[in-house]
Amino acid sequence: MITWMQRHKKWLVSTIWISTIAFVGAGFVGWGSYDFGKKSGAVAVVGDREITVNEYQREYSALYEQYAKIFGDNFSKEMAEKVKLKDLAYKMSIEKNLILSYADELGLTVTDEDIAKELLKYEAFIKNGKFDKDTYIKVLNRNGTTATEFEDSLKRNTLLQKIEKLFEISATDTEIKLLNQLLFLEDNVDIKILNKENITVSLNEEKIKEYWEKNKVNYMSDNSYDIDYAIVDIKKGKHSLEDMQSYYENFKTDFRKENDKIKSFEEAKDDIQFALDLKDTKKDALREYIKYKKSEKDFTKNIVFYENELPYGENNTIIKKSKAGDLKKPFLYNDKFIIVKVNKKIFPKQLSFEQAKQNVTQDFINNEKTLKLKALSKKELDNFKGINIGWINRTSVSNLNGLNEMEASQFLNKLFGTDSKKGQIDLGNKIVLYKINDSRFANYDKTRDESIKQTVGNLQNTELMNNLIKRLENRYEIQSSLKTKE
Repeated sequence: MITWMQRHKKWLVSTIWISTIAFVGAGFVGWGSYDFGKKSGAVAVVGDREITVNEYQREYSALYEQYAKIFGDNFSKEMAEKVKLKDLAYKMSIEKNLILSYADELGLTVTDEDIAKELLKYEAFIKNGKFDKDTYIKVLNRNGTTATEFEDSLKRNTLLQKIEKLFEISATDTEIKLLNQLLFLEDNVDIKILNKENITVSLNEEKIKEYWEKNKVNYMSDNSYDIDYAIVDIKKGKHSLEDMQSYYENFKTDFRKENDKIKSFEEAKDDIQFALDLKDTKKDALREYIKYKKSEKDFTKNIVFYENELPYGENNTIIKKSKAGDLKKPFLYNDKFIIVKVNKKIFPKQLSFEQAKQNVTQDFINNEKTLKLKALSKKELDNFKGINIGWINRTSVSNLNGLNEMEASQFLNKLFGTDSKKGQIDLGNKIVLYKINDSRFANYDKTRDESIKQTVGNLQNTELMNNLIKRLENRYEIQSSLKTKE
């Protein structure tokens, strides 16, 4: 998913260009330690407008919330780091202030009436069907902001919307109707599907070794780690009834049945016993860790693991992020506490033919099949004899026997994007030969108008705003105090 997000981040940002104020009822999304100097300092100046740390962080919170809505629980702060969300927030802050500087130059303003209308849109500020000032102040205080800061943000957003409306254009009814027919153009097509799985390859070790010689730089060992380690087993202890009851009262929500209901004290007794044993053993493990740290005790167990063989589940990350000589605090794995010292990280080495043989053989087979499939497709296309599948359009996914839904969708997108009446479309494991016999406009379908209108409008307006921003970058001076990466 990270790769997809990085590839499409410009599209993702364009879909949330004018953001709502993210922190009402949600709070700021933090980004850890980040040195901005004073909280109220400026991270950049655009024209005569300063971008404060607060404004920058609000932009980050808005982006984070929007990404979380798109990707749900799969999105995390670690993923935000990988897609450089801080840099995107900074870029958005700059672009918005370029637009705001332009609004200042045009003499556009936001009135108190405009702000009042915006405040009424927030349900969090409504009490008994009316805007309530006390509720308004309390909500803002809970979210770490003031009425002045919040209303300044509203003013900026409202001003941005006013500028956007100046450049808002809509496709005409005639354009929509033509696009309705054009986007759903229909072709009468003959096809023939060639499948890589139907191609056989004879194995010859000499040829496999020759393939390895040409590609051996691609066959490397994984990183490996030379580690010392010690195990501290869970120590079973005797715990008083009073201690067990006290622990249960403090942490009863941790003890649940399969139906998610909280266990009674009697039902949870064994779990409480184990939790207290775990707590006591952790103290013992930390005492052992201190002994190793002070060189009062030497490790007696050593092993070398390849990265993909590290045995400690989610704790493997602790080792992967370590430097040579690092002693790691005890972590729990399989009901034991593990203390690890990373002696050295061994970087990848080129594998011998024997070590790589299994992977090389499979790659050789795939490569031979690909070459044979391409040769076969050229030969078949020269003497093309396909099966007529009738009239199809971009949505005719179910009409293509021999292709799964994803392959069919990929084929149709490429087919209706080509200007060749005869050719081949490579789908990876399959190649589809095609011949377009005839084309026609689809029948006009009014039910498609709204989606076409929205799509065209978004494309036109986004392009206009992007062009405006490029011009404004040359119009107003940008003084930056942060470095960002694209």
